[in-house]
Amino acid sequence: MVITGKISLKSRGECDILDITPQVAQQVTKAEINSGVVTLFVAGSTAGLTTIEFEPGLISDFQSVWERVAPKSIPYNHDRRWGDGNGYSHVQASLLGASLVVPFHKQKLTLGTWQQIVVVDFDNRPRSRQIIVQIMGD
Repeated sequence: MVITGKISLKSRGECDILDITPQVAQQVTKAEINSGVVTLFVAGSTAGLTTIEFEPGLISDFQSVWERVAPKSIPYNHDRRWGDGNGYSHVQASLLGASLVVPFHKQKLTLGTWQQIVVVDFDNRPRSRQIIVQIMGD
């Protein structure tokens, strides 16, 4: 069985990190599938998905690493072509990735104790985001 849903949210951009674990868990429970996988996909090319320990110190560390990996301050050909100044956010998002798969058993996500599912919005402005949730199992 496959069930598809979505999570809608608003972000502040600029590496805003949003914990969506409760919304994902709720959709898994609502699907009434005992065991399987939930696949998450963020629609948009300037945001990504991962798991992280959602605590202030690590959130700050995670946000600052992106400036070292793909800095805002260097020229991007995307910015020259489109003039929107968010070339760095496209690079950062593509490095993180747009999807994530999490197994579940007995309708419970099998995350580690300190592991949460997060959306990271790298864009240079606030955005409305849609996370596609596809639940598969039996």
